Amino acid sequence: MASAFVKWLTDPRRNWFAAQHYKALSKRLKRYGLRYEDLYDPLYDLDIKEALNRLPREVVDARNQRLKRAMDLSMKHEYLPEDLQALQTPFRSYLRDMLALVKKESAEREALGALPLYQRTIT
Repeated sequence: MASAFVKWLTDPRRNWFAAQHYKALSKRLKRYGLRYEDLYDPLYDLDIKEALNRLPREVVDARNQRLKRAMDLSMKHEYLPEDLQALQTPFRSYLRDMLALVKKESAEREALGALPLYQRTIT
């Protein structure tokens, strides 16, 4: 029951508030030329770091270029030109499949009782 409610609550096609949030987030990401998955922090979640390491180099380079451009625009208090904003695809995924694979492998290792591939250490 709770799962169905959460799905309804977060689905922009069914919930007006979710649609408004989706539209506002899309507009903000387009202003800087970012994709939603660019906001994932590899230092916060080691599964994201591993997924990024497994992606092709050109995909990671494109992500880094988008982040650098966004930081540059933010520091200058500017946005992308309108014609470039229209070309942006903020919710096109490049990380979802690889991240799902990494999480599946982590869960499988945990189920088998193996040690994690990576552990966070405080230095």
